[in-house]
Amino acid sequence: MGSWRPRLPGFGEGSQAAEPGGGRGPGRGVGGRGGSYYQQFPQGGHGAGYYQQRQPRGTMTSQQWQPTAPAGGYLDHGQTSSGVQPPHYYGGGRGGRGAGPSAIASELRQAMDNISSPEAGSPELSPRAPTMEITDQLKDMSVQDESIVQAFPVPSNSYKFPHRPGNGSIGTRCLVKANHFFAELPDKDLHQYDVSITPEVTSRIVSRSVMEELVRLHKVSYLGGRLPAYDGRKSLYTAGPLPFTSKEFHITLLEEDDGSGLERRQKTFKVVIKFAARADLHRLEQFIAGRQAEAPQEALQVLDIVLRELPTARYVPFGRLFFSPNLGRRRSLGEGLESWRGFYQSIRPTQMGLSLNIDMSATAFFEPLPVLDFVAQLLNTDIHSRLLSDAERVKIKKALRGVKVEVTHRGNMRRKYRIAGLTSQATRELTFPVDQGGTMKSVVQYFQETYGFAIQHTYLPCLQVGNHQRPNYLPMEVCKIVEGQRYSKRLSKSQIRALLEETCQRPHDRERDIIQMVNHNSYHEDPYAKEFGIKISERLASVEARILPAPRLKYNETGREKDCLPRVGQWNMMNKKMVNGGRVRSWMCVNFARNVQESIVSGFCRELARMCQASGMDFALEPILPPMHAHPDQVERALKARFHDALNMLGPQRKELDLLIGILPDNNGSLYGDLKRVCEIDLGLVSQCCCAKQVFKMNKQILANLALKINVKVGGRNTVLVDAVSRRIPLVTDRPTIIFGADVTHPHPGEDSSPSIAAVVASQDWPEVTKYAGLVSAQSHRQELIEDLYKVTHVPQRGTIYGGMIRELLISFKKSTGQKPQRLIFYRDGVSEGQFYQVLLHELDAIRKACASLEANYQPQVTFIVVQKRHHTRLFAHNHNDQNAVDRSGNILPGTVVDSKICHPTEFDFFLCSHAGIKGTSRPAHYHVLWDENKFTADALQTLTNNLCYTYARCTRSVSIVPPAYYAHLAAFRARFYMEPDSSDSGSMASALGRGGHGQSTSRSTRAAAGGAVRPLPVLKDSVKSVMFYC
Repeated sequence: MGSWRPRLPGFGEGSQAAEPGGGRGPGRGVGGRGGSYYQQFPQGGHGAGYYQQRQPRGTMTSQQWQPTAPAGGYLDHGQTSSGVQPPHYYGGGRGGRGAGPSAIASELRQAMDNISSPEAGSPELSPRAPTMEITDQLKDMSVQDESIVQAFPVPSNSYKFPHRPGNGSIGTRCLVKANHFFAELPDKDLHQYDVSITPEVTSRIVSRSVMEELVRLHKVSYLGGRLPAYDGRKSLYTAGPLPFTSKEFHITLLEEDDGSGLERRQKTFKVVIKFAARADLHRLEQFIAGRQAEAPQEALQVLDIVLRELPTARYVPFGRLFFSPNLGRRRSLGEGLESWRGFYQSIRPTQMGLSLNIDMSATAFFEPLPVLDFVAQLLNTDIHSRLLSDAERVKIKKALRGVKVEVTHRGNMRRKYRIAGLTSQATRELTFPVDQGGTMKSVVQYFQETYGFAIQHTYLPCLQVGNHQRPNYLPMEVCKIVEGQRYSKRLSKSQIRALLEETCQRPHDRERDIIQMVNHNSYHEDPYAKEFGIKISERLASVEARILPAPRLKYNETGREKDCLPRVGQWNMMNKKMVNGGRVRSWMCVNFARNVQESIVSGFCRELARMCQASGMDFALEPILPPMHAHPDQVERALKARFHDALNMLGPQRKELDLLIGILPDNNGSLYGDLKRVCEIDLGLVSQCCCAKQVFKMNKQILANLALKINVKVGGRNTVLVDAVSRRIPLVTDRPTIIFGADVTHPHPGEDSSPSIAAVVASQDWPEVTKYAGLVSAQSHRQELIEDLYKVTHVPQRGTIYGGMIRELLISFKKSTGQKPQRLIFYRDGVSEGQFYQVLLHELDAIRKACASLEANYQPQVTFIVVQKRHHTRLFAHNHNDQNAVDRSGNILPGTVVDSKICHPTEFDFFLCSHAGIKGTSRPAHYHVLWDENKFTADALQTLTNNLCYTYARCTRSVSIVPPAYYAHLAAFRARFYMEPDSSDSGSMASALGRGGHGQSTSRSTRAAAGGAVRPLPVLKDSVKSVMFYC
């Protein structure tokens, strides 16, 4: 938050709140594992590719749709008013996740949703933009060429999100428990005071120390006996007025005791406390009661600050999370890190009133080790008696920069320093000036003479502390890492796995721990809660829910079973054939795994081909060439050589190669990304990878999952909803409807200049709505708004070029179906509550302009829904022992929907657990409607969303978020392979352990050029643009 401080509503003239942005990170979960750990890491890594309006397999087109004049209609040619092609986009069809692909297994993935940064949807960090009095609900926004594109209404900042159209009624009613605890609204008069500390303090720890000392000294004498709540920066809050409007205090603090026995130095601060504003909580009461549309975020923030005061003093805080080594056992994660358990806490306005959301969490901390031990663990090698390589020195420097250490060579004196870097020279080579005359002394000599300490590891570099102008050198062997420092960088695969194993809890255990945490925090004894009159229930909220029925799925008429009804969120392909089998007449296999013999590869390929045939595909049993072995370091050379050999075998009259099967080592580093890049950018070839251990297993489940993925990559379709084919889906199958999914993925921590990747997918079949084409685009670093939804470019001598991802996908839909969409449903993933207005204003406007650029007065009815998984609401069965109320993992049943009590007081939102848990505690998805011209009922939207979750392409399970949003997420991550081979997970691999490893990035950086422009994505080959190659 920096120094941003809100004003309470009615706090005085001119008071208004700034609106800080909210970042987001990646993460998805098909199934159950719900251990909350707090580390940013790559999400599932298989996404989309380019799309340039071509239709080799009948799904995309180069024909365009645009007006010739203001009253124009559909055309079969031309992209722009001058016939100029627009910029190319990545694209592709439908993506998905198999039941058991990849190096963090699918059953582990849900826990990986809890990624770094404070909770995006929380009122303190992400308040909504303040709204004005409603003068006009809709505002016309002009577009860039009014002769062609007409303006259509989009929301203004005074717009109120749609009201809930009543509660849903479809499904079997039941009771569930939620980790929400009722908070009684205080009957107090809140006052806000500005705090100014001189000299200026940048550390919240120091600021809090100053204010704690002030309260200790002057609570009774000058503060009227009040116990204020302090935000650590510029604001102080009290329950009632202080006896002054402005007062100056002088507070003296002693420096931390460093054990030297010397007298500690004092530092005096001038603190000025000045009355800023006052307010009652009437507006908050009105909002909860539904009589006011806009949430008074500032009032909520005050209550949040009050309830955070005590945990902040007790634990290590990070945003809304609090960690401690005493809240559960510490576990080593390897490479010098350990896990600490903790909890999340946030106060929320809900239909039942104020609610305190409590959830368990865990994150990585540095182990308080001697630096030498940390380095040995980090490098996983013996560092004694040898020089470090340049790569090792860089790795140590990255890991230790900013870490606080204490010295151990001065007896009880434990002075602390923050590491700024690492010397390039060994300790024995380091010298420094000791006087003005330039007399030099070596570090080794200095430590011997000054401290009587003989440095043993003189071949190692020194830690550099202080600034670069006056660096101080500390030998590694005299330093120890200070306890309590959170690790915020990217975790390795093994560290993620260890953290997931530590945090994964069955629902019953998680519920027990949450209740114990609430009891441990003793909110009824919290002096700050008492001071402000806040009372917290100690019982989980009991909530009415409904279990939506699973949809019936259609398969091919030639199979023994022509349709099926999933049971508890899953089914299988036994006796079924894909509803539309793809065609693979020419294919080849390249083996990069040294431990897989040629005979095993041949047998695996033969069994895979048979499985594809049995599943309904037209699949040749033999490859065009015998499987070949290639060295992992020769990916590009091997693939290109074998590809050209295959083309020579096919001859000039045959079509292109249909498929590559790649067999990879289990720990394959960046090999997976390199293979995908070469195939999709250089060769124009779709590929399916699998790990060596899956080749050895070769059971029917693995082969069936691979067949599902291969089918959609070559243009097939696995299943469709029976209700879609029979036109029984309300507001979808009655009129041509296109369903979009959109997501933005951001770089990992530490990648300061890499761009973000935006992805948009859209259905290309109607009424089935199961095939999705996708486009991706690089954009500004950590920019959440999707910049390339609609673009207008003016080119001299060429005219005006209309483009953008929405426009291209609408054109493709028209060509694929022969219809123009009359309805548009937009599922937007990853938007924090504080960005709702901003995203809606920008992206709905782009949708409107894209539609209007295609045909005058073309305005399909739009419904805009935000999909959120980065929240901390968990739902538990009312009775864990009732076998009819839980699935095999102990989680609530798939299809469980909640739209009351813990949901928004007035707006159209709901929680939906659409998937069956596998391991850990399932996390429901949260859907929030920001715009709805289609006038969905609660039942219609909840049922549509749940049913779509059964159409995910790569597995026979319902998934945890609606597939269009899922596909967009996968599309964005596939694009990173083309630019940063090491940054995405090898998501499509059929590995029970999970994803492919991560190598160090050595080339194809996505970093922006010196001028700040984002480097465009490389161009994809035409032959794979319009198929679902990223599955």
